Amino acid sequence: MIPKELLRKIRRIEIRTSHLVNDALAGQYHSAFKGRGMEFEEVRQYQVGDDVRTIDWNVSARCGEPYVKVFREERELTVLLVVDLSGSQEFGTQQQLKRELVAEVGATLAFSAIKNNDKIGLVAFTDHVEKFVVPRKGTGHVLRVIRELLAFQPSSRGTNIAVALDHVSRIMRRRGVIFIVSDFQDEGYDRQLRILRRRHDVILVHVADRREREMPPAGLVELVDQETGRRLIVDTSSARWRAAFARVTAEAAEAQDRRLRSAGLDCIRLRTGESFVDPLVRFFRTREARRR
Repeated sequence: MIPKELLRKIRRIEIRTSHLVNDALAGQYHSAFKGRGMEFEEVRQYQVGDDVRTIDWNVSARCGEPYVKVFREERELTVLLVVDLSGSQEFGTQQQLKRELVAEVGATLAFSAIKNNDKIGLVAFTDHVEKFVVPRKGTGHVLRVIRELLAFQPSSRGTNIAVALDHVSRIMRRRGVIFIVSDFQDEGYDRQLRILRRRHDVILVHVADRREREMPPAGLVELVDQETGRRLIVDTSSARWRAAFARVTAEAAEAQDRRLRSAGLDCIRLRTGESFVDPLVRFFRTREARRR
């Protein structure tokens, strides 16, 4: 039995994200991703503006006038959400946890996929693969994906991105679109990322919270590492401590940015408490322009 509060959350996300797909993202998802290939559909008379490379010379010779071949894109794609549900996703200071942001973004991508007749699946991971939802179509299936993103209780709180990517490489035999959604607070997954990108269209979705980089003066504060459980009491009123915290976190963020840039992949950057719509729209438009 699904708790009523969870049902209300699922319903709110369903309404909001389906409206976003219909209003802000209509057609842009379709334009951003290629189908599996081109399939011959028909031959028709040449029209001004047609690419001369598509002329069917045999048919043109028989008919005494130019005819061109028309191809149709094989549209159906398999889209896989590879989502980090480690302990660090339970952090959020802007009236939203990172996990809640992940659920909304995942739901938007899932509704975009089924609107374009694509399949959508889910791999949820911590330091191991926690859940695999086989890619399928349909609104009911999307609602299941949303439910897992919101309510699934992982057995671990650690992070191992390499293990998740190895798993995806084994289960995704045909080319697909893979969104890796994480705060990427991990190392040692570069090789697996390179292997995955050889066969699939891989997009990184980086989620963060502003307090991971800067700390306000709030007196004595107990900090808890959500993955290890380690606790530390600090005096945030100390300007020296805040400066040191900002320096260390900035260095860690720069190292992470270099690691992600070296992968040569598209990266959508999102922060809790901020709209994810504009970054998604920019990403889709950039991909569409690149295809053209």
